[in-house]
Amino acid sequence: MGQKVNPIGFRLVVNHDWRSRWFATKKELPEFLQADLKIRNFVKTKLAAAAVSRVFIERAWNSLRVTIFTARPGIVIGRKGAEIENMTREISNLASGKSVKIDIQEIKTPELDAQLVAENVAMQIERRISFRRAMKKVIQTTMEFGAQGIKIRCAGRLGGAEISRAEWYREGKIPLHTLRTPIDYGFAEANTVYGKIGVKCWICKKEEIEKPETTESKAPIAETAPLPAA
Repeated sequence: MGQKVNPIGFRLVVNHDWRSRWFATKKELPEFLQADLKIRNFVKTKLAAAAVSRVFIERAWNSLRVTIFTARPGIVIGRKGAEIENMTREISNLASGKSVKIDIQEIKTPELDAQLVAENVAMQIERRISFRRAMKKVIQTTMEFGAQGIKIRCAGRLGGAEISRAEWYREGKIPLHTLRTPIDYGFAEANTVYGKIGVKCWICKKEEIEKPETTESKAPIAETAPLPAA
C-alpha cells in the first residue's frame, strides 16, 4: 500500500509556510484551534463567490490578523469597504472579542493555484458538465499559463454511476518526493444530486534555483613559482 502524505505539510519550512502562525499554552490550544477552524469556515462560506484560495491567521497578544488570498479582491472589499467592516465585526465575535485586522492579497494567476483549479472543476461538475471534459479543459489552461505539470483526480459516483470510482489525468511532471519542487495542492468537493464527488489537484510550478557563484566572482588563487633546477 502506498502511504500518501499531504504535499503542503510535507514541504513545510522548505518552500511552504504554516497557515496558522501563533504560539499557545496547553490550556489555550483547543480554544485557538477551534476559533481558527470557525474563522476559515466563515470566510469560505461568506466569500464563496470571491475565489478564496487560502486564509492565513496570525495571533499577537490580544489581536488577530487574517490574510485572505483571493482572485477577486473587489468582491471581498465590497462597496466603500462595507464588506470588510462587517467581516471584521463577525470574525471578532468568533475570536472572543479580540481586535481583528483583515488583509487582502490578490492572486494574479488563479489558473496556477491548485485550490482554485480544484474548486473550478467541482463547480463545473455541480453544473452537470462532464467531469472528463472539465478536467481536460483545466489541464490545458494550466499548462498554457506555464505550469511544469498538473494532475487532477476525481472520485465518487462519477456520472451518476451506482458504484463509485476514481479517474485521474496527468500532464507534465509531478515529482511528489522532490522537496525543493514547489508543488501546490488543492482539494474541493462537488455536492451533486447523487452524492459528493471529491476533486484533488496537484500543480508543479517552476523551481527558483539559486545561481551558483561564477569563476569570476571567486578570489583568484595565487600561483606558486616553479622551483629552480638543482
